[in-house]
Amino acid sequence: MEFVWTSTVIAIVAFVLLYFLLNKYAFGPLFGIMEKRRELVQEQISSAENNRKQAEQHLEEQKQALQQARKDAYEIIEQAKTTSTKQADVIIESAKAEASRLKEEAVQDIQTEKNKALAAVRSEVSGLSVKIASKILDKQIDQKAQEQLVDQYLNEVGGKP
Repeated sequence: MEFVWTSTVIAIVAFVLLYFLLNKYAFGPLFGIMEKRRELVQEQISSAENNRKQAEQHLEEQKQALQQARKDAYEIIEQAKTTSTKQADVIIESAKAEASRLKEEAVQDIQTEKNKALAAVRSEVSGLSVKIASKILDKQIDQKAQEQLVDQYLNEVGGKP
């Protein structure tokens, strides 16, 4: 076999020319599309990373909001307990004051009724005393009969309501 220089040079020139043409019209746009695709994938990866970070941030915010809501609910419950205890104390004190007032009124009513009863007894005793005196004056009786008469009237006074 014989080596032909002209064929080799033509083959090399054709290869170089084909390489430049492919590089200009085929490889350039192909590499450009691949570069755009790489940039798109990179952009999607960074977008996904940002979305993940935002999701983590939102999750943390939600956890904090939930903790704050629990804290607020606990404070509201404690405040309600305190308020109900205070209201119960106020109601108890009010009831005690009302009971004390009613007791005082009852004691005053009892004292008034007692005074009325004593006045009635005094009135009856004075009436009986007058009767006794008039009977004594009507009848002259001895000491023993007079004591019996006084005892009898005192028993009548004690027996009357």
